[in-house]
Amino acid sequence: MTATDDRPDSAVSAPFFLRGELDDGRDITHRSRDLGVTFATPRIDMNRAVHPRTEVPPLLDVPLTEIIDFLVETGERIRDPRNAVMQDCIDRMSTTHVLPRAVLQAQVTAAAAYLDERLLRTVVEQNFPDPGALDGWVPKQDFTGRRSFVRAFAPRLIHVLPGNSPGVAVKSIAQGAMVKAVNLFKMSSSDPFTTVAILRTMAEIDPDHPVVRSMSAVYWRGGDDAVERALYRPQYFDKIVAWGGGDAIDNVVKYLGPGFQLVSFDPKTSISMVGREALASEESLERASELAANDVMILNQEACVASRFLYVEGDQDEADRFCERLHAHIVEKAAASGDHRPLEPDLRDQIDVLTMLDDEYRVWGRTDGTGLVIRSDAPVDFHPINKTANVVRVDSLDDAMRHVNVATQTVGFSPPERMADYRDRLASGGAQRIVRLGEAGPSTIGNPHDAMYPLHRFVHWMAHEDGTSS
Repeated sequence: MTATDDRPDSAVSAPFFLRGELDDGRDITHRSRDLGVTFATPRIDMNRAVHPRTEVPPLLDVPLTEIIDFLVETGERIRDPRNAVMQDCIDRMSTTHVLPRAVLQAQVTAAAAYLDERLLRTVVEQNFPDPGALDGWVPKQDFTGRRSFVRAFAPRLIHVLPGNSPGVAVKSIAQGAMVKAVNLFKMSSSDPFTTVAILRTMAEIDPDHPVVRSMSAVYWRGGDDAVERALYRPQYFDKIVAWGGGDAIDNVVKYLGPGFQLVSFDPKTSISMVGREALASEESLERASELAANDVMILNQEACVASRFLYVEGDQDEADRFCERLHAHIVEKAAASGDHRPLEPDLRDQIDVLTMLDDEYRVWGRTDGTGLVIRSDAPVDFHPINKTANVVRVDSLDDAMRHVNVATQTVGFSPPERMADYRDRLASGGAQRIVRLGEAGPSTIGNPHDAMYPLHRFVHWMAHEDGTSS
């Protein structure tokens, strides 16, 4: 991706939001990562992007209940089809994002469901044994009689957002608000619009609300040393909350040091494990293949939770029957989504080679983006994406365990009765989540994400010790 100063008139505008104020300058043009579309942004005003440590965070003394109320109202405004800011955002995003407009619209609407009072309260309660630590100093006393007070103090966070899902913007804003953080969001070149549109919607509700004044959203090219050396400093921020691919995470790591930490939602790959019980009858085979397709096609396979490798327990004929059904369901879902992107040339070339190796591989479908399934006896050595599933035939699901590692996020499993037999081994291998096949998308509210409770990691835990009681 490149940045230039030629400022073409055709570039779509991507404004910034800085501590409650919109900056819609068109000073620098950039090119989006996936589609190569040009968009224009202001120059970053570093003084406005950084909230001085000499100033108490705006949300520090705002009750959590008031913050949640404001987030809930924001969710209602995001879902309102009359919200011109959000509709304009989706129009602009559809020019830079690989997903079709209808899919993006559905994602934004679905993401707003996160801004629900019961959901947000549950998230806080699961992350903090005593949520009162967010609102004030909680008294403690140990068994020796020594007294202290503990607070989950408002942190200063840089959020490096991903480009694959606009829903992460909604969640990140909500989580940053609930921990009362000072937040700077680095937007993606695939979506330099959603975060600002949400913050503008908040400002329309109340431009002076402390949530609004604690938020900023800007874009710069990842790896831009001039920007990152200026911002990635412990005198300005406590932590980087980073989503994204390996290059994005590696780029952040080099700036870490004492007082400046990383909370990483780093690259993950999700899988499916399908036991032979699912292949026992035509009815169970049809059901399992449909559920597996649901997991493959989450966000058209752009999400980390979307299954890419499916380990199927059975002989080759059974695996092939599963692949045939799976392919039919993927094709159906792909057609309904309106996403007709062909596979990238490098991926097409690799798959074309596999089609000539009949003894080791079998391929259902074409590389035109309509859906494709590859059957093999070992995982392919490339990353299946864009409606591409790799079915790996195994004699036993035990054989799949050697392919589980710390990059394995979600495991969709069938039959449910065998999940308990594998969950300890999956955890030992590094996996972070096991669900029933077909349920990779939704998650239990407040559960750990990427093997951690994120909000608990975000805050700055501060202790005030007050000596021994008399």
